[in-house]
Amino acid sequence: MTEASDHTDGGDGTDGGNGASEGNGVELGLALRALRRRADLSQRQLAERSGVPQPTLARIESGRSADPRFRTVERLVRAAGGQLVIGTSTAISGITEPTPVPHDDMRDEAGRRYPAHLDVWPVHEPRDWPGAWWAEWYRLPPQRYPLPLPPAAYERNRRYRDNRRWGAEVRRTARVRRVIGGDLPATSWRYLAELPDGALVGELRAHERSPFLEFGEWHPGMPEREMVLDGVLVDPRYRRLGLGRRLVTALVADMREAGIDDAAAIAEGFGTELLLACGFEIEARRPAALRLSQPGKRWFS
Repeated sequence: MTEASDHTDGGDGTDGGNGASEGNGVELGLALRALRRRADLSQRQLAERSGVPQPTLARIESGRSADPRFRTVERLVRAAGGQLVIGTSTAISGITEPTPVPHDDMRDEAGRRYPAHLDVWPVHEPRDWPGAWWAEWYRLPPQRYPLPLPPAAYERNRRYRDNRRWGAEVRRTARVRRVIGGDLPATSWRYLAELPDGALVGELRAHERSPFLEFGEWHPGMPEREMVLDGVLVDPRYRRLGLGRRLVTALVADMREAGIDDAAAIAEGFGTELLLACGFEIEARRPAALRLSQPGKRWFS
């Protein structure tokens, strides 16, 4: 279920308090929130694991508990998978600070933080809020929205959250490279999308051609070389993560550098949407999509 910020954190909602207090309480609260996010725990879940009442945890995280008991802090840190270290130096070998909560500067209408363990994103238009399915289906203008858009949204469903974070990691670590040399002809262009371990998750193939071969004669303004996009393939598990667009963008950038300004392609379905998003335009002429297969062995309808 997708949530907006309309309730306090009795367990999984927005985290109470605005964190405006000064002193060590705020720093401790931010550290606990970061630990909770790394452990993917709500306030209620961490309270249950540690045996510390949830209202006490909420006060510590918001900075309203300026001097919590050491034993209380220790139980919370250990339950969140952290390690409590006492020393006079901040450079203690082997100790790393948890990554801060990325949306800690965001607040709901009441000035409260959003849940630390969830992924929160700003809502600028209906498509940013999964709860606004009505705006997409019925193309309603803003003045006819049945509900006002919240400033931000988040998803409680654990599977959805894990998939979202997995997708973000794929987008961050996947790399696109052009394959040069080997058995490829000089006019062939091939690009690969790979994960850090070398796993192939996407591929693009294209080739150069001379427009003279198509028209048989030269026309004013006719380019000497143009690109033909043979195909873009992305592993179904990694689709809708922007890999196809990165492959096409890499091709366009390299062909522009090589002095090739024109490219042609035939696409359908999502492939058409991808190329339109990359700057391609639909031509007036419409070539037919043809397929050759053995009689009686058609696997498509």
